[in-house]
Amino acid sequence: MSTILLGNSTVGVGHPTYIIAEIGINHQGDVEIAKKLIDSAVEAGANAVKFQKRSIKRILTSEGLKMPYENRNSFGKTYGEHKLALELSEADYHVLLAHATKLNVDFIASGWDEESIDFLNQLGVSFFKMASADLTNLPLLVHTAKNGKPMILSTGMADMDMVKVAVQAIEPFNNQLAILQCTSTYPSIFEEINLEVLGTFMKEFPKAVIGYSGHELGISISEAAVALGAKIVERHFTLDRTMKGGDHAASLEPGGFGKMVRDIRHIEEAMGTGVKKIQDSEAPIFRKLAKSVVSAVDIKEGIVITRDMLTTKGPGTGISPARLDDLIGKTVLRNIPADVVLNDSDIKW
Repeated sequence: MSTILLGNSTVGVGHPTYIIAEIGINHQGDVEIAKKLIDSAVEAGANAVKFQKRSIKRILTSEGLKMPYENRNSFGKTYGEHKLALELSEADYHVLLAHATKLNVDFIASGWDEESIDFLNQLGVSFFKMASADLTNLPLLVHTAKNGKPMILSTGMADMDMVKVAVQAIEPFNNQLAILQCTSTYPSIFEEINLEVLGTFMKEFPKAVIGYSGHELGISISEAAVALGAKIVERHFTLDRTMKGGDHAASLEPGGFGKMVRDIRHIEEAMGTGVKKIQDSEAPIFRKLAKSVVSAVDIKEGIVITRDMLTTKGPGTGISPARLDDLIGKTVLRNIPADVVLNDSDIKW
């Protein structure tokens, strides 16, 4: 499996899971709220904070900009007004990058158009995250790939052929790639999350780092993704799930995000090496609870052992019951009273 460098973190098999707090547009268009979200994400243990950068007039037609958009989560009467209200300025991005750098957390944003990618590149992001909505936007993927920085692809709203086409478009220009299994509903229902795709991706894209971007309720599914091999986990992040806006309900609050990070780190520790062995901490438990071969009767020195002379009892400090049949027909080297653990030194082998 491949590894890639995200910020100062090596990410891939054999390395810690890279955890992204997707702030997205949960800042409500307010740079001060955005700073508070960065603070909380760092406290919760995130490796990176992620925003979304758009050039609104670049990504929407005049018709799309004027489309009525009045609902409880709307920040404007039209969809264009709504999106503009949630877009941070370029000056805001410089402020937030400096804030994140001071807190030693990676700062990234998904660029939704070429102009936004160019701005983020000039801003100095160390890698790019591509939104699921742009998986089929091959011109944008190629434009981004040519910058030579690592790329993370989310794959919501896509089938395998669409993912393959995206990867094939990127590969001639950039081989530093991560691919995230994702279901783009907010929140996702468990039956549609399809974690088994992680294994499919690992087989299909052995040179890529595989991860998971989740929109489900709770934290257990993201944790299961790590147990299945995901090396990147991205979850939406908010200060309050009841805040106005479409992404808050599918986001984790600081407490939940922190618990997820804690559990992921525990899972990583628990995964081990795959080599089955007795742990050092188990040795005294084994001696106390396991069984040994024990004399069922008094056995005189020089006597040939028969099966009826032996039984098995604790503690597990002597000859293992797994070797009981090996003792039959052997002679003992000393007098052994009944109900005594047998050791190798008692037997003429």
